[in-house]
Amino acid sequence: MSKVLILEDDPQVAQLLQIALERKGHIALWAGSGQEALDYLPNTDLLALDLGLPDVDGVEFLNQVRRVRPRLPVLVLTAKDDEQTKVYCLEIGADDYMTKPFSVLEFTARVAALLRRTYGAPRLRVGGLLLDEDAHRATLEGKPLKLSKTEFALLRTLASAPGRVWTRNELLESVWGLGFDGTDRVVDVYINMLRKKLGDDPRDPRYIETMVGVGYRMLDARPKNPTLS
Repeated sequence: MSKVLILEDDPQVAQLLQIALERKGHIALWAGSGQEALDYLPNTDLLALDLGLPDVDGVEFLNQVRRVRPRLPVLVLTAKDDEQTKVYCLEIGADDYMTKPFSVLEFTARVAALLRRTYGAPRLRVGGLLLDEDAHRATLEGKPLKLSKTEFALLRTLASAPGRVWTRNELLESVWGLGFDGTDRVVDVYINMLRKKLGDDPRDPRYIETMVGVGYRMLDARPKNPTLS
């Protein structure tokens, strides 16, 4: 799981972005000031930086980040939509730029794109299951699984956080997107399809467990935590 640091002085905005990132399987950290953010920087995989900070100029902070973490991907968030600010931020080291207001869906998509561009798509392993996002390939105990694009996305979402319970609505948002206008029972249909391909018995599951009245979760199969390789 990637660690994304949100440097944003508005708690409501920060909480919204945190929730969205966590639903995508990331670890989301929040700092409300530049000074607080410095403590998180050494162990951060991506920085979402609001330029309007209370204790330091956002552009100067970006310069400081580049001196400490020259290759850290930085997504600038700002209400300033003038071309001069955008070009200047990109010139001094921002990797991408979003003007407020923006959609949460676009935000998480840009974060994912920056992480892929910087680190490559990870290979996610849970027990005998291996997902290779670069190759869009899944294997179980070394044998290939033939998955559709939607099946792969659903399995990847579940495998990104073993032990976490996902509601149907959360899975719909993560896999099908906010614009999906069908019923949430489509999740059940695809879960059943995945179980058949995994050889998983819903009465005694090895991978996908039904949480009655709530949703689904990927069991914390050995090894206990997913590994990125």
